Amino acid sequence: MSRVKIELPESLPFVTELEVRIGDVNYGRHLGNDAVLGLLHEARLRFLKQNGFTEENAGGAAMIMLDAVIVYAAQAFHGDRLRAEVGAGDFGACGCDFYYRLTRIADGREIARAKTALAFFDYAAHRIARMPAEFKARLATPA
Repeated sequence: MSRVKIELPESLPFVTELEVRIGDVNYGRHLGNDAVLGLLHEARLRFLKQNGFTEENAGGAAMIMLDAVIVYAAQAFHGDRLRAEVGAGDFGACGCDFYYRLTRIADGREIARAKTALAFFDYAAHRIARMPAEFKARLATPA
């Protein structure tokens, strides 16, 4: 069986803590695969906020997700505190990738790593937009 591999950047500059909520747990009594995407979304929003952006206004344009890849490494359970690391890279004319690592704080075990591609989007015109210079200037430069 072939597995997807995600190579993370050396540094993921933003760190936040998230807790596995009861609604994040599936019938197997562990963190559900669908809930991981929600946790990544929360971490990304916090990362953007720290840099003065939102997904609706990231320097003058909105953002829209193009794809998501998640590689699971271990189970997490209700009440587990997770360290979420986030960074951005692979900047193009109209978007970039966000990279993530979720680690259980109690034992340091990696739970998952992920990559999402986001493009800038003009919702009024319903089309992809160019990356705002301010966004790239803030996030492409290491903190």
